[in-house]
Amino acid sequence: MPSVSTSATLAALAASCTLLFYGASRLTKKETTAPSFNDIDEIDDDDVITPDDVIAIFDKLFLQMQNVVMQLSQQVQQLQMAGQMIPEKQLRQLLKGEFERALTQLQAQVFEDNDVDADCLEEATWEFLENEDEYPKVKKAVERFQKLYDSISGEEVAGWRPGTKKDSGSADANAGSKDLSPEELLKAATIYFETITKKMVEIAKNYKEKGKDLKNPQVSQQFQMEASTDANEAAEDAMKETGVTMADFRKALDKHSRIPTVGQTLAMLQMKQQQELMASGIPMM
Repeated sequence: MPSVSTSATLAALAASCTLLFYGASRLTKKETTAPSFNDIDEIDDDDVITPDDVIAIFDKLFLQMQNVVMQLSQQVQQLQMAGQMIPEKQLRQLLKGEFERALTQLQAQVFEDNDVDADCLEEATWEFLENEDEYPKVKKAVERFQKLYDSISGEEVAGWRPGTKKDSGSADANAGSKDLSPEELLKAATIYFETITKKMVEIAKNYKEKGKDLKNPQVSQQFQMEASTDANEAAEDAMKETGVTMADFRKALDKHSRIPTVGQTLAMLQMKQQQELMASGIPMM
């Protein structure tokens, strides 16, 4: 489902075919001079970046980059339908490069629209995340974006923080990782897709019971933000209950994606999901 379960859509595409971007490559910055102590008294309250500012910026970037992911997914599908098969490693590199190129362009406009400097935003974001229990909405917005980056890059960077090595946690994860067989992959994929569908239908039902019209653009956007996090988290948790992590899942997709029966089954799971979501009145992006 491209609109909400972006990682699920990419998983289906991978069958035939989120460290924040700060940590991978510095964001586009405005030229700034380091403030002096003499400037402190001159700082206006309106210039202070608040948690709501951080949330708004990351939410806007997430929605815009989710559309980019959708476009990239369609391009990959078109290439594959034309018979052009791109090796998995090369495909990941291409997707990651296009994602980062689009992000570099979009973020500059988002920063300008919100009147923030990249360095100041970065500093404020990490300061809030040092007290993530106090700012759970900031944590949710940032990690949602990190997971979107994960889904494109294939890297496990969601939850990364300054001062920690990007691969420090991955060594432990790899030590206990599973090497899934094609059959185990399809079982995990079934759980993943079905859980996402169930959670999204549940959230949509809750919206309708509250009198919210999913056809309203603002309501639809709010739904996309909530479902993109909650549905994917529910799916990951469901897989973990069977002993399969998201890293295991992605690794198995890369390994078994070219097996015809695996690709066909994943495509069918995706199609079934889209049909059920449309039948439930959930708007497609």
